[in-house]
Amino acid sequence: MIRYRGRWTPQDRREAIYRYLPFDVPPGTLGISVRYGYERGPDAILDLGVVDPERFRGWSGSERRAVVIGPRAATPGYLAGPLPAGQWQVLIGLYRVPPEGLAYEVEVELGTAEPAPLPAPPARPERPPRRDLPAAPGRQWLAGDLHSHTVHSDGVLTPAALGCLAAERGLDFLAVTDHNGVAHHPGLPGAGAHAGILLLPGQEVTTDEGHANAIGALPWIDFRGPSDAWLAAAEAGGGLLSINHPLAGPYSWRRPMTAQPPLAEVWHSTWDRRSDAPLDWWAAWGGVPVGGSDFHRSGSDGLPGEPTTWVEAEELSLGAIVAALRAGRVAISAGPHGPVVVRHEDAIVAVGAEGTELLGPDGSRRAIRDERERVPSGRGLHRLVDPGGLTLALIP
Repeated sequence: MIRYRGRWTPQDRREAIYRYLPFDVPPGTLGISVRYGYERGPDAILDLGVVDPERFRGWSGSERRAVVIGPRAATPGYLAGPLPAGQWQVLIGLYRVPPEGLAYEVEVELGTAEPAPLPAPPARPERPPRRDLPAAPGRQWLAGDLHSHTVHSDGVLTPAALGCLAAERGLDFLAVTDHNGVAHHPGLPGAGAHAGILLLPGQEVTTDEGHANAIGALPWIDFRGPSDAWLAAAEAGGGLLSINHPLAGPYSWRRPMTAQPPLAEVWHSTWDRRSDAPLDWWAAWGGVPVGGSDFHRSGSDGLPGEPTTWVEAEELSLGAIVAALRAGRVAISAGPHGPVVVRHEDAIVAVGAEGTELLGPDGSRRAIRDERERVPSGRGLHRLVDPGGLTLALIP
């Protein structure tokens, strides 16, 4: 067994937030177990990851105290596969270190080990009927969510169980964006097929100064690098980068960037929808506005589709959805079944929105009286609000 003990200090964090504890893996090793311990508190949080001589093997942040990596199976969030001989490293992220410092212990054990099995997926759910929203010829409005998590980071559901929940709620697609990893990507097609939903591969590139979703079948993006490198990696792989929950207290976006990401998550499940702050931020920042529930577990976040990001796409496929997002053919609503506004030809159509008001970019206010009301309109952000000023839907 290899053991490290010590104390991290605020000065250690100022010098380098990521620390590496090396250990040697001989040829023929059948498994690797890593455990770490410290006294966690609001100002005392250490993250965990593992790097082998050839690639990044996984990241669990502060979610797990022990992980296993083997040739055939690994703890969710980590990559199973051959265990190359040579120097591996335990990666410790000094996320929060209190003024008095933080004592820690890390243990690495080599030998056969198997992670705990995942639960069987639930039965395939019944889907609500797809909504009939007016769209351009050859296109349809698809309901989705661009931000969610599973057991591969800090969520509680497997990809299949998450897919079933999202399909049951009437979503057509869901981006699975686990933190700083892509170990969930290989299982998404099968999990989506089981649930009857398109599960989009994604990764939430996560640091203590901001989070960004990379949407697409992309290689792992190194969260330790500059944000411009995240954007370059996403674009090189044909994907999209979104700045997440830019105004969210300690999770707000504070990282420098010189280039403009194509998407901005202006509607997060934590948004106070009577506040204009995220929309004011977006007006200054730019990008195509999108929404995300950031679902981890029931009762702590919005459910999948709260909010719903609608895309006007030619078909239900990763390529078509990415193309629609890139082109800005989007709308956002509080949920998949409530009031929504979409663009159609030279107008905005408000569906299921009787008794609301449509606010225009010029300050105009239009009362919506019909189940399916057509409002002539130019470009610019339009917002649907209830009589109390609560935002119900918006469209750029």
